[in-house]
Amino acid sequence: MPQPHRVLIVAFPGIELLDATGPAEVFSVASRVGGADRPGYLVRIATADGAPVTTSSGVRLMADLAFDDVAGPIDTLLVPGAIELVDGGVEPVFDHEVTSWLQRAAPRARRIGSICAGAHLLAAVGLLEGRPATTHWLTADRLAAEHPGVRVEPDPIFIRDGRVWTCAGVTSGMDMALAMVAEDHGQDLALATARMMVMYVKRSGGQSQFSVPLSVQGASDDRIDELRRWIAEHLAEDLSLETLAARTHLSTRHFTRLFHQRTSTTPAAYVEAARLEAARRLLEDSDRSLPEVAAASGLGSVETLHRVFRRRLGTTPAEYRRRF
Repeated sequence: MPQPHRVLIVAFPGIELLDATGPAEVFSVASRVGGADRPGYLVRIATADGAPVTTSSGVRLMADLAFDDVAGPIDTLLVPGAIELVDGGVEPVFDHEVTSWLQRAAPRARRIGSICAGAHLLAAVGLLEGRPATTHWLTADRLAAEHPGVRVEPDPIFIRDGRVWTCAGVTSGMDMALAMVAEDHGQDLALATARMMVMYVKRSGGQSQFSVPLSVQGASDDRIDELRRWIAEHLAEDLSLETLAARTHLSTRHFTRLFHQRTSTTPAAYVEAARLEAARRLLEDSDRSLPEVAAASGLGSVETLHRVFRRRLGTTPAEYRRRF
């Protein structure tokens, strides 16, 4: 019988339960769907002392072994994350027992992945230095600020760079695990696993929280709400400040102030973000040329398309299409 692929998931107090159990379930289902004729996955949970840990939801997660009991090579090493609310803000949790052990264990792992804010732990031990990486959208700015050598991309669901993988918030760990199954056993098994779990084998788009209509606070003014819907339907048209103000029957000064009050952003920034989102969808879901994508999204030219992608996502349209 083929030897199973060893997956080790690190656990520590406060982790998101689904960060650990989501990927574990993907690998388990892939093993069952794949059958006995191909190597499946052996998933184990490791904690610092081998004792159970309490997750952020209050559910206790049992451990299979302690860090010191992990012997031999590791096929896949996964590091979930934990976040906590501090003074109204969100902070990634650093577990020093985990980072200390990671420094010793990482060289033994063929493949390493972080889930959610687990990217902060990988970065703390230098595993993300010089690499592109993503994390939960709420902590992406902090990751970039604290680790300038990491090329943080806040939008992708997951990123693979050689043997190091990072993914976004919570459920994206399952997306990443499916991609790992595809890498190990081919797209057919990944698709069969996704069907069994009632999942998309490849989720469309980036982090849903970055969807432009969702990323701004709700507008309580019907005029602004209606305008945002209209913008989404007319991206290739003139969306200058004067045009938008005229649609709301306000002066440009009053409109700008009201729009920022309702959305916490400027009209120009909102329009550019909406056009960027449309361009991303076209690159992901169509084979349109870059000039066609630029025109249809309202960004106008390929030069502008490149400029916006580099400034906002830190990548090029061609590279974005290749990854997604």
